[in-house]
Amino acid sequence: MTAPSPLPPEVDVPQVVVVTGVMAAGKSTVSQLLAERFSRAVHLRGDVFRRFVVSGRVEMSPQGDDEAERQLALRHTIAARTADSYVEAGFTVVVQDLFVGETLAPFLDQVRSRPVSLVMLAPDVAVVMQRESERTKVGYGDLWSVRDFDHMVRTKTPRIGLWLDSSQQTPDETVDEVVRRLAEARVA
Repeated sequence: MTAPSPLPPEVDVPQVVVVTGVMAAGKSTVSQLLAERFSRAVHLRGDVFRRFVVSGRVEMSPQGDDEAERQLALRHTIAARTADSYVEAGFTVVVQDLFVGETLAPFLDQVRSRPVSLVMLAPDVAVVMQRESERTKVGYGDLWSVRDFDHMVRTKTPRIGLWLDSSQQTPDETVDEVVRRLAEARVA
């Protein structure tokens, strides 16, 4: 396997790249590989901030819960501030989390650093179902169905940035395409 080619200088600058998509879309893998392409980069996993809450944490559900939504907004605020701090220190930040539906715009509004790009990983539902069945981590289960969550993401999330059907791609191929099309992913 050959090493990825270095990024062009106009791409390898401190910036924020947001990677989102449905659960089991490949966000963690793609985000890590993408961060590794930059000369100075951070892979910021927004879900880490959720796991920092050791008591009183409320998980999101399809029925909605005011406290769960408040905690999600808090985690997104912390992620935006953390991303800005790293960019100010000269790093590119690949922020990975569930920024979908009505939560996307408020998160992007909080990020002060520029440029900001958004990559929505949008593989086919059947592919997501297969990936979910092969994972040790469970994102769906009794509360969420892959089909319903995918439908919500596709119909309630603003169509901005780069929406990428990664169904037939390896993670490296997905990252190659993201790098090639990063200018299309710019949202701010």
